[in-house]
Amino acid sequence: MNARQPLSQIQATGTAGWHGINARMEAMSEEVQTKDLNLRVTGDERGREPDKPNLPSPSTIIIHGIEATGKSLVIEGILDAIDTPSAIVRSQECITTRHLLERTIAATRDALKRRSEDKVLNGLDGRCESISTFVVEIQHLLEGEGKFTLVFDGIDRQREATPTLLPAIARLGKIVPNLTVVLIVTAPRPHLLHFPGVPHVHFPPYTRAETISIISRSALPLDVSPPDPSSPEIQGTPPPINEGSTWLWARFTSAVWDSLGQSAARDIVSFREVCKRLWKPFIAPIRDGSYGMREFSKLMVKNRPLFQSEAALIDSVVSIRPAALNTKLTNGRSPSNRIQFSPAKTPPVPSHTLPYYPSHLLISAYLASYNPPKHDITLFSKTSLSKRRKRGGGTALTPQRASKHRRISRKLLGPQPFVLERLLAIFHAILPHAHAGGGADAMCQIATLVRLRLIVKSGGTGDVLEGGAKWRVNVGWEFVRGVGRGVGFDVENYLIE
Repeated sequence: MNARQPLSQIQATGTAGWHGINARMEAMSEEVQTKDLNLRVTGDERGREPDKPNLPSPSTIIIHGIEATGKSLVIEGILDAIDTPSAIVRSQECITTRHLLERTIAATRDALKRRSEDKVLNGLDGRCESISTFVVEIQHLLEGEGKFTLVFDGIDRQREATPTLLPAIARLGKIVPNLTVVLIVTAPRPHLLHFPGVPHVHFPPYTRAETISIISRSALPLDVSPPDPSSPEIQGTPPPINEGSTWLWARFTSAVWDSLGQSAARDIVSFREVCKRLWKPFIAPIRDGSYGMREFSKLMVKNRPLFQSEAALIDSVVSIRPAALNTKLTNGRSPSNRIQFSPAKTPPVPSHTLPYYPSHLLISAYLASYNPPKHDITLFSKTSLSKRRKRGGGTALTPQRASKHRRISRKLLGPQPFVLERLLAIFHAILPHAHAGGGADAMCQIATLVRLRLIVKSGGTGDVLEGGAKWRVNVGWEFVRGVGRGVGFDVENYLIE
């Protein structure tokens, strides 16, 4: 089946109604920059004769494509153009599956009420605790009604969705004859709905020319001579956008796409955000009078660090400017020559950020991997120092006599395997207080360290809860020492050289 035909069959309309739809589609095609949008929407409806009956609508349609390709905008435009009731439910606004089902029933009820306010609906109380109750409620609402279109936007990202949710929603159109279900997803996986024959419509990503054309329509103001923002005439009014600003913005967006957007900001939303972040530092030489609006080549040379740094691509709660303006007075030059652009310096991110008990578990794993088991009683015994005597005098912590044979440091030999029973014994020995979480809590934290690849399997069954499995630490000395300093534990005092 042609991928562009099913969307035309969302609703059957007469020849007179299609003139308004075609006009709407042409305006929308110009708005979202889709050249064949009219063909994609209307399909072969143009070739139908007025006296022939319309073909039946498909029960389920899948609209898929990457983010910010105009899927939701096109569907909303089509539903506004055709003269049939419809409802759109956005999954990102629904917390649970029950929330999604109840909101769908409420949206369907509202759409039918807008269609005929005086008509009494056949629905129940609107509460849905399962998908079967939802189907019964939809059947009661649409009983005796005309054709109805139900759109689920972003249904593939629904929270707490059961494996049977999507197949059940896709079969609504077969249970209710006058219902068409449209599923808007990002990337449909194989066998998504557990039955074949579902028409798909793909929205391809925008090309370079289409992206720049869309972004260029909403040019940011240049505002060369900024007025006083405290004046009442200026407050609440947007800055003017002149022809020079539009000309400069179009070339600026092309430069941003070639340097950053082509590889990292491919969708419209992220590309527009990157352009907004770089616009003010880019036009700073124009605002202080160093360059004119039409000197784009000089502006590119002046602002070269802006397009070489990737700081504008980083989303952060703390605002990180992609370029900092460093003013320096040099030899009495004019203020126009004092401004220099330098890439932003992002603050260093700490690398040792484990919680309290997982930090001690990781230290215990390191000590178990780099200490021989025969020294565990000497290192981790709770008895006093005076009772731990060695043969030949001295204590267990006094330096040994110089050996005639040179020994290789255990740090150079690599981590040795250990069992979890030994790890837990060392963990309870090095803790300054008793662990109140219990053994189950400690095993869950060990499983988290295994999932983070800080502790890896060395032999055995591989199950964390299996006592016979052997493990080893997967981090180095510098990392463990940093973790130990974070919790106030000196790892060096518990290592056998």
